[in-house]
Amino acid sequence: MSEAVTRNNRSSVAGAVASRLFVLELNAGRIHSMNTDGSDRKTIVSDCHLPDGIVVDTEAGHIYWTNMGIPSLDDGSIERADIDGKNRKTIVPQGNTHTPKQIILDKTAGKLYWCDREGMRVMRCNLDGSQLETLIEAGRGEADSRDQTRWCVGLTIDPKFGHLYWTQKGPDNAGLGRLFRANLEIPAGQTAATRSDIEIFYDGLPEPIDLELDVKNRVLYWTDRGDPPRGNTVNRASIDNKPAEPEIVVTHLMEGIGIALDVPNDRMFVTDFAGSVYFARLDGSGERNFLFAQGNLTGIAYAEI
Repeated sequence: MSEAVTRNNRSSVAGAVASRLFVLELNAGRIHSMNTDGSDRKTIVSDCHLPDGIVVDTEAGHIYWTNMGIPSLDDGSIERADIDGKNRKTIVPQGNTHTPKQIILDKTAGKLYWCDREGMRVMRCNLDGSQLETLIEAGRGEADSRDQTRWCVGLTIDPKFGHLYWTQKGPDNAGLGRLFRANLEIPAGQTAATRSDIEIFYDGLPEPIDLELDVKNRVLYWTDRGDPPRGNTVNRASIDNKPAEPEIVVTHLMEGIGIALDVPNDRMFVTDFAGSVYFARLDGSGERNFLFAQGNLTGIAYAEI
């Protein structure tokens, strides 16, 4: 923590790095930027169409976010702006993705990945929105879209082994949530709907939402909604030596949604739908709620800019 605080206070030093959080407020359609203690909060983007997921490309100076839109209208989209919110641009227009949720960046490959909830898909495209692809198709059509076990919500990628991890949340409080793993690329001769390399990493989860991978330590973290004691939590599990049950590290969230890791400084940041932003160490200790009643919060990203 002291190292991060020091970085935040070095604004007068040339090339100083500031640690910032980017938080989405769903109901108000806004994106906020703030210090990691909640101070210096600024609204950098307004008039978003139900924003849900956000990722920061610090090298290029961009933020990307998903707009869920209204599911019955199939009007989800993905936008990009500069880190200060300027030069806003739609890169995946309405009609090309149904209900986009968590979004992640593979900077090396120049790709954005996201889950499409009512679209029942995992998708990707180039950073300019071109080469739009569906990698996972868990269902198709209106009847399938009513089956919430098919709803894809959160995702992350493991660059070491070229794996994709994603959640399918299931109905509210049903204990039918699942966490899947597959290769990043569809096997030759197969399709997003027929691929044979999909495995269930965990099933019987309350309502798994967003994912984050600690690449260095090979540990997967995720938020889970649903009823206590297993729901409204942050969970983690090794992806190389998967335990029989995930470890619960944070409890008593109010519909947990977004999660962002700062591994070098041993900390995570979590949002919930009741409008709280939480800090905790990666093992869950030292948890504190440093913002509350901030509207319906969804995605969160951490970046050093």
